[in-house]
Amino acid sequence: MTTLLKQPARIGSLLLFTAFACSFAQAQSTARPELGGVWSNASLTNLTRRPGMESLVVSAQEASTIAASLPTGGVEGGFDDGDGVNNTPAAGADDFGSRAYNQFWVDPGSNLALVMGEYRTSYIIDPENGQVPRLENPTTDFQRINFGSRYVTGIGNADGPEALPLSERCIISEGRAGPAMQSGLYNNTYQFVQTDDYVMIEVEQIHDARIIPTFSSAIEARANRRPAILQQYMGDSVGWYEDGALIVETINVNPQQMQQSSTAITKNGKVTERFTRYSDTEIVYQFTVEDSDLYSQPWTAELSFHASDGELYEYACHEGNYSMPGSLAGARRLETEQQ
Repeated sequence: MTTLLKQPARIGSLLLFTAFACSFAQAQSTARPELGGVWSNASLTNLTRRPGMESLVVSAQEASTIAASLPTGGVEGGFDDGDGVNNTPAAGADDFGSRAYNQFWVDPGSNLALVMGEYRTSYIIDPENGQVPRLENPTTDFQRINFGSRYVTGIGNADGPEALPLSERCIISEGRAGPAMQSGLYNNTYQFVQTDDYVMIEVEQIHDARIIPTFSSAIEARANRRPAILQQYMGDSVGWYEDGALIVETINVNPQQMQQSSTAITKNGKVTERFTRYSDTEIVYQFTVEDSDLYSQPWTAELSFHASDGELYEYACHEGNYSMPGSLAGARRLETEQQ
């Protein structure tokens, strides 16, 4: 009889403990990582793995050797190595380093990407070969425009302002702001600001600002998307917290931006980003690209943002842009000569 009387109390205690455990687990799964601060993702690692590199992870010594062999490896800026001698390379030579004779402004980092203590040879971690799994025959008429040669040579269509890439027109830094924020030759600093309802990421390059609303769940986030007709630069991003990470899902990116992006998606595509606070000085950043119109499978890349003691600098773009009148004047002259 005594045992029977005590049984309900034991069941009640068990239910109370179970409820507490579930509540704790739910709190843990939605815990908000603190992301605020100034961070840098500068590195000499590319999105894709370079030819001849089979392994994703290399030793510190191998990473140093690889970095030193790259065209921009070891570039720290400035003309003086400390000996009082101007060591600026001569202008007009054929190699990249000499072409950028005023390369004091170049600041891509000095080593390969360091992610959770590992030196990486590509940002792509899936597929294992470190390459973008593009379809041989895309099921869409989407055409990606590569302005890489124009950036190095200055040669390209300049018929009118709209012919120039978005970055030259100071509209957006399509490779830095996202979705999918990768490093570049310079200005690889970001500032993260968190509130209860938003995460803002300010990009030093052209001062793009991603303002991402955050919600209590993926279901609520997706129910609060903007009208599809907007097609904003940086897309329609919504976020939520899950398993101690910030998850950001982006769709409907402006097609013109996507045509110039290394992480291109069509109107049917999606980029999912995950921000995890790995340590006091590191945020691990992972993004997955899904678009069956362009890629044979979803693919995932991973890099890290490391805490910076510095601050964001002003990126004066149009304020000092003397090239636009000259480019357009040159195009008009070519038209005249061809008549």
